[in-house]
Amino acid sequence: MFGWEFPPHISGGLGTACQGIVSGLGKIPDTKIIFVVPKVFGDEKSKNTIFAGANQFVEKHTTILNRKVRIAIEKQPDTVEEKTFKIHKTKTTWEESQEKLIYIETASMLHPYMQAEQIERILIRKHINPKTVHFDQEGRMVAIVAGKERVVEISYQDLQTVENPAPFEFTGKYGANLYDETGMFARVAGKLSQKYDFDVIHAHDWLTYEAGIEAKKISGKPLVVHVHATEYDRSGGTVNPRVFNIEKHGMENADAVITVSNLTKDIVVKKYGINPEKVFTVYNAVDFKPDRKKYVKPVNEKLITFLGRITFQKGPEYFIEAAYLVLQKLKNVRFVMAGNGDLFQRMISRAAQLGIADRFHFTDFLKKDEVRHLFAVSDVYVMPSVSEPFGIAPLEAVKSNVPVIISKQSGVAEVLKHAIKIDFWDVNAMADAIYALVKYPALSKFFVRNGREEVNRLKWDNCALNINNVYKKAIDFSNGLSVENNEKQIDDLLITENYENNLS
Repeated sequence: MFGWEFPPHISGGLGTACQGIVSGLGKIPDTKIIFVVPKVFGDEKSKNTIFAGANQFVEKHTTILNRKVRIAIEKQPDTVEEKTFKIHKTKTTWEESQEKLIYIETASMLHPYMQAEQIERILIRKHINPKTVHFDQEGRMVAIVAGKERVVEISYQDLQTVENPAPFEFTGKYGANLYDETGMFARVAGKLSQKYDFDVIHAHDWLTYEAGIEAKKISGKPLVVHVHATEYDRSGGTVNPRVFNIEKHGMENADAVITVSNLTKDIVVKKYGINPEKVFTVYNAVDFKPDRKKYVKPVNEKLITFLGRITFQKGPEYFIEAAYLVLQKLKNVRFVMAGNGDLFQRMISRAAQLGIADRFHFTDFLKKDEVRHLFAVSDVYVMPSVSEPFGIAPLEAVKSNVPVIISKQSGVAEVLKHAIKIDFWDVNAMADAIYALVKYPALSKFFVRNGREEVNRLKWDNCALNINNVYKKAIDFSNGLSVENNEKQIDDLLITENYENNLS
């Protein structure tokens, strides 16, 4: 399983979902997971799961084998020094079988401490078009020069032309070198696939799709890609073609595609042209322990909360416009915008322009304990997302006894009946809903009581069972077997459109 984040080191809902899925799969008999992330911190834990960090595979020019390895290290333009290194293994073991996990460090023909931009500059100096470069089966860099393939070598002198070459480092974050990291992640995946015995590959979101494809190419094992969000959700329609192509490539090469809602499935089929017969909806769940402490509010007023990335997809501007309308009618309310993102400063400015800055609180990014605290003192939670593949935060709010208002353009709206649902753009309806929940306590209690009963039935164990059934179907597809005979059996187990009827 390839992921980009995992608690307690997470940046959003992707890590939370991965933790829930892995915990559920770990309870299924005879199931074990190797969870690969860009960087491991050592405190990731889950039953029957080993965590492997790609950052541990690219530190040296060595490959771990069961013998000594002689490595040639270029020190000067015309001299080569040979050194011998002893081989080492990690002590990580399965709980039951005690099988050793071997960390493989990729043997790269590139200088290990160079980044893609620096390599590109060297190639251009050599009058080589970087777009023609690829790697052959032996790992050599090959380029098209004068219409012919030519092996490209980077020498000591070439290295000196690059100012301050920085070491390549996996961060597991979403920074400026994200494409570099996803590319290197895929190369590491290929090496891992040569060493491990496994039955199926599971890749979460576009960041790991190329890694999944590489693992499939090397191992021949079936690939399942898990679509937690699409570029259409993140961009609002103005898609990044590079990310879109990676997503499409991953879905096309997958033996099965999992989407977190029928809303997302519809996008995958219509926008990416994926065969609907290999796309399966498996809803997320929630495993959130609310804060039971009795906090005293700093003000004796109602708190209306927005929690999420402050970016176009989440619709923060609609929340502020609705807040302005509510404040024309009610004076005993305050609004909290928790999170960070590219629209953070713009939202602060907009609140000031509307003259409601004194009723608004911008908290920046909150850790899990801080989120629990915020929910414990909130009176209403609003998720006005423009396009939300699923949305776990409303479920966490309901678990914390907070009534929720969610956009109809969200996957969670398919499974949560006891919530007020509005179109994200309808700020008048959003303002009316906030007003009603604040003004009429009985209405608020009705949504909290019934919503909590719904959410308590959403278990990651059920989600994991359905994912396990998708694995079986992917294996059948990969083996070229007819699945008509077991189609009904799998569909009966799979929680899709008949979600509520299948909960038991």
